[in-house]
Amino acid sequence: MKLDYKKTFYVGLAFFIITIFWQTYDSIITKILIDKFGLNQTWSGVVMALDNVLALFMLPLFGAISDRTNHKKGRRTPYIIYGTIVAAFAFMALSFSDNIQTARIEETTIIQQYELIVDSSDEVREQPIFWLGLTVDMRLERQEMLDQGKITQKQFDRFEASIFDPMAELLDDNGLTTPLDAIEQSYLDGYYHQYLSELAWMITVESPGNFIAFVFMLLIALIAMSTYRSPAVSLMPDVTMKPLRSKANAIINLMGAAAGVTSLVLLTVFGLGGRSYVHYTMAFVSVGIIMLLVLAFFLFKVNEPKLVKERELDDKKWKLTENEKDVHDMHELPKDKKISLYLILFSVFLWFMGYNAVMTKVSDYAPKILQLPSFTLPLLVANVTAIIAFIPIGILSTKFGRRKTILAGIVLLTLCFGSVFFLTKDTGWIMFIVFGLTGIGWATINVNSYPMVVELAKGSNVGKYTGYYYSFSMAAQILTPILSGFLMDMIHQKVLFPYATVFVALAFITMFFTKHGDPVVSKDSLLENFDVDMD
Repeated sequence: MKLDYKKTFYVGLAFFIITIFWQTYDSIITKILIDKFGLNQTWSGVVMALDNVLALFMLPLFGAISDRTNHKKGRRTPYIIYGTIVAAFAFMALSFSDNIQTARIEETTIIQQYELIVDSSDEVREQPIFWLGLTVDMRLERQEMLDQGKITQKQFDRFEASIFDPMAELLDDNGLTTPLDAIEQSYLDGYYHQYLSELAWMITVESPGNFIAFVFMLLIALIAMSTYRSPAVSLMPDVTMKPLRSKANAIINLMGAAAGVTSLVLLTVFGLGGRSYVHYTMAFVSVGIIMLLVLAFFLFKVNEPKLVKERELDDKKWKLTENEKDVHDMHELPKDKKISLYLILFSVFLWFMGYNAVMTKVSDYAPKILQLPSFTLPLLVANVTAIIAFIPIGILSTKFGRRKTILAGIVLLTLCFGSVFFLTKDTGWIMFIVFGLTGIGWATINVNSYPMVVELAKGSNVGKYTGYYYSFSMAAQILTPILSGFLMDMIHQKVLFPYATVFVALAFITMFFTKHGDPVVSKDSLLENFDVDMD
């Protein structure tokens, strides 16, 4: 029994399209919302949760609908075609609103105020008098706006309570003659960028039409993506025998990681990974075009009905054939398997609570708190290490079991996220090592979690179980950008990684008690001798 790597690669092109969209979306939409439109961490989290709100309902729906689809191109392919085309063009259209908002900001002093801090030398930034001057200027600017009626007393009071007072208190505690350490500077950086974001929000409020147009086009793209994500992911188990799905999922995730690398390389080459007020046109347009080109190649290479027929013949050969009419949902599973399914799904929820919070906010966190020259570089390292790790992890999970492999990945991810809190601009280079290990930890979890869910499904309702998987992951991704953003607004941006650490650690508990989800090999067939190293 061997996995057809070439076939799995071509099937994985659909996941490549999905991932290059989401990597670019997570990397730049948060920054646009916070830096250019001036949303705070909480409200930017609300907007970033829109796709997951849609997905919570649409992924199970379209997974189930595609299960029942009877089209000449197959059950899944039609949704991949139409969803990709609409999403690609809507994504490219976002560049118009981005350019308009950037032009408006360029007409103000925001960029000059931003450059004053990010272009200052280390010697200047460690001087308390430098920050004292900034805080005084900030308060005078706000007082002038209050006197002119541009802001209300409530807005002024909120500025003092959330930005001015914490900065002043930190400077008072330090003293004006003692140089600031890196941790103190990171806190001051966070407060100052919050102030700049509030200035951008005033521009948005003065002319909200562009922001409404931006969110509208974003919503169209997100709806289109939600219509075909479950069908696209369901395609792999449709054409792959159950015992080979962890290895196949490793290839699929390898394609996703390659898409992530492609997106991050584009952002780096176009110089979009560091500074806040840049035009993102090249990112939107290039990613949209790549989505359409990869779709064309996918359609050229993937004949879904033919691949499904081949898998059915392989199932018969290895005595894995199921009764396709035996459709069930989670409520009809035996009690022990139902408990395991719930535990797996709760684990998915918990680790996505931690992981997605980081992926949503790290593009804002890395340049502002750690002063990294580009947020894309540590993410690029994470994707590269994931690419290297995916296939070995698929092999190891077949040898040692999906559950044990996931537990090891959770431990590694918890240690990685927990360590970032202690990094500063002086030790920011360690972020590259940490995110390299993060890529391995997340790959270890990701390769095995989805196959554990669909292992409990029948062949005729893989789409429905795919929907269950994504319902729990999307529920987490609805809540976590908002909750983490709220805590970042209430406390500080540095709360991000402790927050993520707690949730990932909790996932270890639920996964530890899971008993089912590893492949069941029929003992009356040659499968009992199956070993992935036997080539």
